Amino acid sequence: MKIAFVGKGGSGKTTLAALFARHLAADGAPLLAVDADINQHLAAALGATEDEAVLLPALGDHLSEIKEYLRGDNPRIGSAAAMVKTTPPGRGSRLVGVTTPNPLYDRLVRTVGGVRLAVTGPFATSDLGVACYHSKVGAVELLLNHLVDGPGEYVVVDMTAGADSFASGLFTRFDATFLVCEPTRRSVGVYRQYVGYARDHGVAVHVVGNKVENSADEAFLREHVGADLLTCLGRSGWVRAGERSGAQPLGALEPANRAALEVLRGAADAAVKDWRRYLDQAAEFHRRNAAAWASAKAGEDLTRQIDPEFTLTGR
Repeated sequence: MKIAFVGKGGSGKTTLAALFARHLAADGAPLLAVDADINQHLAAALGATEDEAVLLPALGDHLSEIKEYLRGDNPRIGSAAAMVKTTPPGRGSRLVGVTTPNPLYDRLVRTVGGVRLAVTGPFATSDLGVACYHSKVGAVELLLNHLVDGPGEYVVVDMTAGADSFASGLFTRFDATFLVCEPTRRSVGVYRQYVGYARDHGVAVHVVGNKVENSADEAFLREHVGADLLTCLGRSGWVRAGERSGAQPLGALEPANRAALEVLRGAADAAVKDWRRYLDQAAEFHRRNAAAWASAKAGEDLTRQIDPEFTLTGR
């Protein structure tokens, strides 16, 4: 299952993404975590030091290499330069699995805190005025378009905060979307904005209450998000200790919060995998990008990259 963590900045989105990834990894689940947030903090949340996090290879710095590998010998794609973030796979494209060895993983995936991690890379000073962060996140979208996950396998992606996720079709690349929501008006406002977009595309959103201290907090969330509220995590001394002195042993996490992680896993496992819809949505956003800017930039009709006879059947 491909799983996204979204929500307002400061809601605890990255912390919960890291916590959930560690929870899965501790159980031996095949897993790939991806940091697609403009603020690259997932590695630190998994236990990396600042120096270790800086040294992680960045997907955004290897976009041409990623394109060249994924296009394979797809005859609809003349060159890596003709690929854009929404380019879907077709016959001849190279697909990747969650744990299957391949040159991209060898170069760009590292294990942090027991979790296999790929990072988009930070928005650097050199990017100011000449680059868009969404061009870097395009590496993640391309990877997910070509990633075939099987039963019991997980891809956990820490997304950029708020509605920025809708700047591309990336928000449709997931089987389960967990929106982390504090019991505050601002956080609920982000929820309303997010689901307003997501439901237009059939994206199911599960709300995960965070920093919930009492029944009044939970009642506030339930009043504003209704049946979308999946579970709640309370304020955590375990999390606070980790923020001060590094990642803590997972076994010391509060039992109620550990139980909430199992609820998240159950929701992810219950999601229905629909490969046809997955491809159709990829094609939809590729057409949009082609019409808006990509075909003009490439000097060719990029909608021809869509292979109507190609199927993703899982493994």
